[in-house]
Amino acid sequence: MKSKNIVILGAGESGTGASLLAKKQGYNVFVSDFGIIREKYKKILIENQISFEEGKHSKSIILEADEVIKSPGIPDTVPIINDLELKGIPIIDELEFASRYTKALKICITGSNGKTTTTSLIYHILKKAGLNVGLAGNIGNSFAWQVAENHFDYFVIEISSFQLDRMYEFKADIAILTNITPDHLDRYNFNFENYIFSKFRILRNQMESDSFIYCADDEITNKYIDNYTIKSKKYCFSTLKKIAGDGAYLENKKIIYDIKSNIYTMDLETLALQGRHNIYNSMAAGISSRIMEIRKDIIKESMSDFQGVEHRLEFVAKVHGIEFINDSKATNVNSTWYALECMTKPVVWIVGGQDKGNDYKSLRQLAKAKVKAIICLGLDNSKIIQEFSDIVPKIIETQTAKEAVESAYYAANSGDIVLLSPTCASFDLFENYEDRGKQFRNAVNDL
Repeated sequence: MKSKNIVILGAGESGTGASLLAKKQGYNVFVSDFGIIREKYKKILIENQISFEEGKHSKSIILEADEVIKSPGIPDTVPIINDLELKGIPIIDELEFASRYTKALKICITGSNGKTTTTSLIYHILKKAGLNVGLAGNIGNSFAWQVAENHFDYFVIEISSFQLDRMYEFKADIAILTNITPDHLDRYNFNFENYIFSKFRILRNQMESDSFIYCADDEITNKYIDNYTIKSKKYCFSTLKKIAGDGAYLENKKIIYDIKSNIYTMDLETLALQGRHNIYNSMAAGISSRIMEIRKDIIKESMSDFQGVEHRLEFVAKVHGIEFINDSKATNVNSTWYALECMTKPVVWIVGGQDKGNDYKSLRQLAKAKVKAIICLGLDNSKIIQEFSDIVPKIIETQTAKEAVESAYYAANSGDIVLLSPTCASFDLFENYEDRGKQFRNAVNDL
């Protein structure tokens, strides 16, 4: 029998992982990256004798594929995707492909904000409970890579809307939707409903034996949830009202978890993660852990000693009384809203990057109340300047992390906070949000 031809577009973490799994499964594998492949991934491809190209897409090879695995960072608008669709060649995501080769239970988290923290916290709880669990998806190592090289019984998977768009047979055993706010609208024809539909694909293929966890306080989730036939068992969480039935809510500075008629509580002051947004994250993580029947004492201990997520409201240093906080992962308006909301000192705000169709109006009130200066870090800062120049007295434009940190340092006084919370993607000046955060940290440490 002739081996199936698998073409993988993109040779980053996702694409390289998919190529390893496809090779292990006996397929003819070809990897094509229109850019330059990073050396660490190129080395893996060569060591595993996987054919690849970089700096181009060879149609003569790609259009002979039986199936194509597309890296999530590649927009559907690139010409090669159109060529594939015209020829009727199936295009799937790496998560879809990898799910065919594992029987592990999958806890899947999506949402506009909080998904990385929630994913990391659930993983921390399950590891502490002694489960054989992997961390994958939009965080950590490629799902396909781990399926190829490990045999986990459970996976905690962070899933972006881009990944959901190309998933068809994939099923989450436990699906978590943290919230939905405008994000990535440049990838969705600037149509918010397209993005909403993408997020609700987390429910695809769920059955009565599965679970769906969502935020009862989220306006958009509640507005659209009745448009979908949901077969799975629903659990919701709220900080604003008591939940009748299975879920979690706030009462007297405690989180009350009521799962399968079994109640347990967490004092807010014992949580390692503070702030309203982190209460939501802790609620989602606690509900999923109890569905998994993790012991209450393990959940409580895990939530008390969790170290947090790199580049998410991460304290970097205090220099001459000025605190520097790295929130590089805040790549949309809602993430930055939460960051500014929890600031209790005057803020010098570093903001900017590749705009994704942001509407900054919801940040104006917080900026007026808390921000003394704005440091723009991006190639095009016109929208930010236009939105905030009438309410923030000082706005400075910069184009490197070093320049931004130095400008912020001179604009701040002892007792102030310098907050990197960009609201934008990083790709105009940096490789990704991690690169932006690391350069910010290095610049702070060089002061």
